[in-house]
Amino acid sequence: MEQRLQFVEERGRGLYTMTELCERFGIRRKTGYKWVDRFKEEGKRGLVDRSRAPRRCRHRMSPEVEELLVVTKKAHPTWGAGKLLDYLRPRHVGLKWPAKSTAGDLLKRLGLTKKKRRRQKPVHPGVVAPVTKEPNDIWTVDFKGQFRTGDGVYCYPLTVLDLHSRCLLACHGLPSTKGEGVRPVFERLFKKYGLPKAIRSDNGVPFATTAVHGLSVLNVWWMRLGIVHQRIAPGCPQQNGAHERMHKTMKAEACRPARSNMKCQQKAFDAFREEYNNERPHESLDGETPGSRYVESRHRYNGDLPLLKYPSHYLVKRVTEGGTVRLKQGKLLYLSTALVGSHVGFEEIEDGTWSVYFGVVLLGRVDETEATLRF
Repeated sequence: MEQRLQFVEERGRGLYTMTELCERFGIRRKTGYKWVDRFKEEGKRGLVDRSRAPRRCRHRMSPEVEELLVVTKKAHPTWGAGKLLDYLRPRHVGLKWPAKSTAGDLLKRLGLTKKKRRRQKPVHPGVVAPVTKEPNDIWTVDFKGQFRTGDGVYCYPLTVLDLHSRCLLACHGLPSTKGEGVRPVFERLFKKYGLPKAIRSDNGVPFATTAVHGLSVLNVWWMRLGIVHQRIAPGCPQQNGAHERMHKTMKAEACRPARSNMKCQQKAFDAFREEYNNERPHESLDGETPGSRYVESRHRYNGDLPLLKYPSHYLVKRVTEGGTVRLKQGKLLYLSTALVGSHVGFEEIEDGTWSVYFGVVLLGRVDETEATLRF
């Protein structure tokens, strides 16, 4: 400011030409004339820096668009800018919508978003990511952490997700994690949607146990139906990342605050499932809804358990009520009570040494003289 004032004063004295004066102050002649003209028009105020922001912006968000974004954000506090735009575009076709970053800036400016701490993505060597080509290739299942409803009763939300379409097939509050409550849920799903090729779960009850090969009554039933049971590595929930991410959304929108009783809580789960599948745009689906991508399985379920088929050279035995089978020498080999009533196959690989199979699953090897299953 001082140099500009000195420049116009020197120009007023007429001791130097404009070219000489501009060389002394290290500016262009065009800039020199600009400061002189502004000083003549406004005095010292004309020498102050002016804003370079454009007076008009053709791309500015319209008030109507701003209002729609704000109202929808308040109705869905957990949705981000991209999801809001995907939701609003097909419902308001005639409006001009901004970029995702512009909508995000608006929400941030109004205090409607929280700044998230950036976390480094963990790398787990040796972990094989699940791959799907179509719906029902893999279903994922898990229990969301239990909580108490308003009347003090514990609620254990069981959730089942189709990994390919991200469609939430079931969200059911149960009083415990026992298998007798889980099987009816899957029976209803199988009758309605058909059978998946595989089901992916963690290693907790009732999906797996500490028995041989993690067998449980539930996963034995799945395998009897021809469903492959995939189990993630212990302590690695990120291997079921899509399911865990859905749980985060469900916790925010359907579990907090907990409802007054189990019946009201189930209504909240049903409402969340309907919105998640048919209204809420999904980022991994290019803004489409999971319900628009899901189709029922071609493999139908009629309630019957097909017989397990083994190669002709296998020795097939039925598991007794005690979870055992009898070997040639009359010795009992204990397998698991989860296999009661099922048939297992024995393949002799050496003299007196057998591989024990349940369907295509190798349970272990047994020596006739020891009658002990080894892994």
